[in-house]
Amino acid sequence: MALTEKKNLNMLNLIKRVHSVVEHVDIEKHRQSQDYFGAILGNSKDTVIHEVVIEDIYAEWISVNRAHMKKYVILYCHGGGYSTGSSLYARTLTNKLAMSTSMDVLCFDYRLAPEHPYPAALEDAMKAWNYLMLLGYGARDVVVAGDSAGGNLVHKLKSEKRLVPRGLALMSPWTDLTASGQSYETKKDVDPVLDAEYIGQMVKNYAEGQDLENPFISPIFGDFSDFPSTYIQVGENEILLNDSIMLHQKMIEANVPVRMHTFEGMWHV
Repeated sequence: MALTEKKNLNMLNLIKRVHSVVEHVDIEKHRQSQDYFGAILGNSKDTVIHEVVIEDIYAEWISVNRAHMKKYVILYCHGGGYSTGSSLYARTLTNKLAMSTSMDVLCFDYRLAPEHPYPAALEDAMKAWNYLMLLGYGARDVVVAGDSAGGNLVHKLKSEKRLVPRGLALMSPWTDLTASGQSYETKKDVDPVLDAEYIGQMVKNYAEGQDLENPFISPIFGDFSDFPSTYIQVGENEILLNDSIMLHQKMIEANVPVRMHTFEGMWHV
């Protein structure tokens, strides 16, 4: 076995072991484990955290500890299948976003399923958006970013005939809760993070009894005309690969400025 292949195999095995800590226990322990990893891996002396409450939602601003851009902000929607995740867990990503862009990042704790199924997460995303508008930001001052499950925010804004954000930055977006992508089958043996059983449970938690082709639930089924410029990242070895491929194609067909990077040998987010 080549040295590079051996290193990749060792990394995959490590990811499987770490992920099993948070994926294969009851949901409350899952959430606690994610926050534990976020607390350990998300600390940075280069950023400052400022806590806020948006109506009844906990949120936090992440800012670099130096002079930086104030005109534009990032609204971050954390992942977790709508059932887990938090601002604390997301610090492993939001800290990096703040440091690499020199922009302030707002991340919020939307209500989680199964206690709070659809449309709770989307409603809370709208509360965070409205909060930014009340602070005086315009839609064109906000970049919406997220990993995996987000808030399907742009479809909602368009349905209310409101202005859309300046851009989207999506990491391994979960766009099709009907699980129609062929990568569920072609990537099932190489994805160290997700499997169909886990995705099925997340769908049940969040959208049981709902029309899964509702674009507020599965954005791939929506109208992408007039969407903002979008950047997509996805791993080559994840079962949600086709969720990104289909989104990319739909955006191209709608003449959306879009770019997708597929990272060789990589997994979810």
